[in-house]
Amino acid sequence: MPALVLLVAVLGYPLVSVTMRSFAEPDWGLQNYTWFFGTPVNLIVLQRTFAISAWVTLVCVICAYPYAFVMTAVGPKVRLVLVLCVLVPFWVSGVVRTLSWVILLQDSGVINTMLRGAGLSPVRLIRTQTGVVIGMAQVLLPFMILPLYSVMRGIDLRLVQAARSLGARPSKAFFSVYLPLSLPGVYAGAVIVFILALGFYITPALLGGPRSTMLSTLVQNQVLSLLQWGRGGAMGVVLLVSTFILLALAAPLMRQRYKQAGSR
Repeated sequence: MPALVLLVAVLGYPLVSVTMRSFAEPDWGLQNYTWFFGTPVNLIVLQRTFAISAWVTLVCVICAYPYAFVMTAVGPKVRLVLVLCVLVPFWVSGVVRTLSWVILLQDSGVINTMLRGAGLSPVRLIRTQTGVVIGMAQVLLPFMILPLYSVMRGIDLRLVQAARSLGARPSKAFFSVYLPLSLPGVYAGAVIVFILALGFYITPALLGGPRSTMLSTLVQNQVLSLLQWGRGGAMGVVLLVSTFILLALAAPLMRQRYKQAGSR
């Protein structure tokens, strides 16, 4: 009961309040939602928000999978170091990490300086969607590594050895045995990263530009700059409902693919 009361107080009440404001301000009705869907810019930003979140999720999966696999293959001392590398970012402010990426990605930053030193042309990374994806992926990478590691450490590696003893090549044994068993960790981490990426504000605001604006920035402008609580609430409700619909459509497909992979 105390946990339920706390959940309702810190999550349920604000959510109901924002939803009510989206219908009640400035007058009762659907004018805020009509404005949202009738403004092409809002729909473009909503689509871009889901696209950036999907790219961030893909980058996190690609980077986290081998890292989590190495964590299960090394000894206890090296594993401790790898776990600390995952946990240390949680102890650093997100603003500090994002500002660090500003220094690295800017036109005269470390990355472009190294490219010039190697005789290559500099690449524009700051104020672009690529920079936003890089910064968000770095922040959200631990949320992908930890679910993957929790699943991978429970996989019996003797199953892979058994497949190789029966004549399967290492790559065949990995894709036929190990990868299907690790898919629950991939799905869990992907869902966590995707949902968290949808609500990012600081990283897109500092690393992005007009063409990489996400919906959270528009919500901030409507609520804090224009004091349009109704429109800001409508944006938040649309994003929340869109997320639930997407997850509801993707969940059966992911379960079906996992069952097909596990039956091979």
